[in-house]
Amino acid sequence: MEITSVRPGYELWRPNREKAETKTTKAIVSFVLLVSAALLVLITVGGWTRLEGTSVAIMTLIWAGFYVFFALLVARWNRGILPVASALAIILAIFAAVSAPGWFARSKPGLSPPPLPDDLIGLLCIVVVPVQLLLIAVAMLGFNQEWHVEEERPVGGVPLTGEHEDTTFLPEEQGALREGDGSLSAEWDEAPPREEDLPPPEHPQR
Repeated sequence: MEITSVRPGYELWRPNREKAETKTTKAIVSFVLLVSAALLVLITVGGWTRLEGTSVAIMTLIWAGFYVFFALLVARWNRGILPVASALAIILAIFAAVSAPGWFARSKPGLSPPPLPDDLIGLLCIVVVPVQLLLIAVAMLGFNQEWHVEEERPVGGVPLTGEHEDTTFLPEEQGALREGDGSLSAEWDEAPPREEDLPPPEHPQR
């Protein structure tokens, strides 16, 4: 949960962001987003002359720009963008899987080749599919790690005076306490009863 106000002497921190597995997940998500953007740019530039219209190429470049922007947001612990990245990855994986066979079919003698060979572009489209599946998996993992959870702690992480005092006793101190309790109970056993604790005297009946 997120805290709106902080007590004096305390500060907000996000404990889940300090974990090693959380930092690793964040780095992997950012890296996969950048790899996806690089693949999209490479496919678009390499097959520009074969793409169905300039609008498709521009849309693909915009898609790559979104991925770069998402990578920057994830690097700054933005958790809310992860489901959006997963949704785009699903759509892109479908497009890449559908378009890959078409690139291999165009690799024929007599056709003017694009800047990159058709077979290579088809192979890149195939590579995009597992990369997007990996992006979906790590993005959902990062979303479930709850990077946004905030907690209060003393400023600097040091407990304030009177808080979280250490009440652990050494073995010899614990033995002394037990002996003290035993002697104290013995004193109470040997002490005479107080006068107010005695029952009232019984008067003989006449």
